[in-house]
Amino acid sequence: MDDPHSTYDVVIAGAGPVGLFLACELRLRALSVLVLEQAEDPHTSLKQLPFGMRGLSSPTIEAFYRRGMLDEMSGPRLTELQSSSGGASATAYWMHQPRRPGGHFAGIQFFHDKIDTKSWAYRLPSPVATNMVSTMEHVEAVLTARAVAMGVDIRRGVRIRDFEQSSEGVTVHAGGSMVRAHWLVGCDGGRSTVRKVGGFDFVGTDPEFTGYSVQIEMADPDQLPTGRHYTTTGMFTYQKPGIVAMVDFDGGAFHRTAPTLDHVQQVLRRISETHVRVTALHLATTWTDRAFQATTYRNGRVLLAGDAAHIHSPLGGQGLNLGLGDAMNLGWKLAATVHGEAPVGLLDTYTTERHPVGAQILDWSRAQVAIMRPSRSSRALAGIIRDLIDTQDGATYFAERVWGVSWGYDLGGSHPLIGRSAPDFEFSDGSKLGEHLQSGKGLLLNFKTASPLRDLTQSFARQLISIESEVREPLGLEALLIRPDGVVAWVGDGRTNYQGFTEAAARWLGEG
Repeated sequence: MDDPHSTYDVVIAGAGPVGLFLACELRLRALSVLVLEQAEDPHTSLKQLPFGMRGLSSPTIEAFYRRGMLDEMSGPRLTELQSSSGGASATAYWMHQPRRPGGHFAGIQFFHDKIDTKSWAYRLPSPVATNMVSTMEHVEAVLTARAVAMGVDIRRGVRIRDFEQSSEGVTVHAGGSMVRAHWLVGCDGGRSTVRKVGGFDFVGTDPEFTGYSVQIEMADPDQLPTGRHYTTTGMFTYQKPGIVAMVDFDGGAFHRTAPTLDHVQQVLRRISETHVRVTALHLATTWTDRAFQATTYRNGRVLLAGDAAHIHSPLGGQGLNLGLGDAMNLGWKLAATVHGEAPVGLLDTYTTERHPVGAQILDWSRAQVAIMRPSRSSRALAGIIRDLIDTQDGATYFAERVWGVSWGYDLGGSHPLIGRSAPDFEFSDGSKLGEHLQSGKGLLLNFKTASPLRDLTQSFARQLISIESEVREPLGLEALLIRPDGVVAWVGDGRTNYQGFTEAAARWLGEG
């Protein structure tokens, strides 16, 4: 792998969805990118159904839409996923209920018929759904194909052992060789080598339970009730004929073990309070509620994203979405930095924006664990949450959090859209805002062509796509500055000083 004649702009550790998506973002700006992945084969049964099912939240779906990948990502609809893996038994039990579930909090479901979507004033009709189901395998396959087509160098079976950084770059030792880069990004999972070697502080809370996801055969499958159940010793979910998830509050004692048939049977009997007999164990994996986060996502020329930056329980399926959000935020900022176009401090905003989002998800996970504990106080609290979540305000609140509809960054400014995802405006030519973000550049939308913006935008022409057009639903706005990641940075609504545009553009795009 030694190449004395070249230095990559960025080396990424890890060819999971976060590393691959970040690589694609960097290639949009023509950076040279090398992805190093420890595993030789990306295919594992845990990325397929039933355990590889993932719920994609609104910000993730928006990101794929804005980069032209939504059709590919939504290709295998849930019915197709079911058909290809043995029918409805491969899907979650909650898909077969009379009311349409929208998600859950610690297993307590909220339903679509209670959610007030009209309260989301700045959400316009769009190809983007509030949530979508896919598999980890499919997401990785689409991103791999996109990365390869864009010219990303992906090398598998290569483990990063060590690295040194200087003010000029990073020297990475991997697979018995070394490679040089201007920047290194660790997307190498919860046990990240990049995080450990890079000296990042990783702080949080230790686990309370060991979680199990198993595919088994039982002597009497009907002995176990289907659905999600809380007991005096823990929690379990059962979908016929043999998909079981269970939580054992043992302090995480058996996490990262290879569960045997006898052990699975012992835990299942204790948690379910039945005398089920497990006759075969086909697949098993463990997980826990350990919740840790790096105190910063950058140390010099080394950065972290995804599980390398934060880990938590898989409750609610937030981990993949959180990591892909990291990549969407980091990609354009790192590219601008490499090209020497970034305003002062732009790359540091990656941590200041994404760290609070990660901390919020970790606390969301911890709150669910508090309700799941096998204690009378937790059961009482769960009862209160159950009552609240079945109200319109409650269901809407939980949908906003689980689907990511309410996410945003604190960018200052008085308008409620600043720091939030831009509405998918439809222009007079029939195109939609999301289509215009595929280049990875920022956008200036000008709904009133007689405004002073035309003159003000000339100095930012390289970094911006300027669109002067009427829109179907302007939402009372005259103009918006939208960052490359689709986040609104400035709003002109008739009361705003246009000088504010110049200041916002300089802050996010640099001086023209």
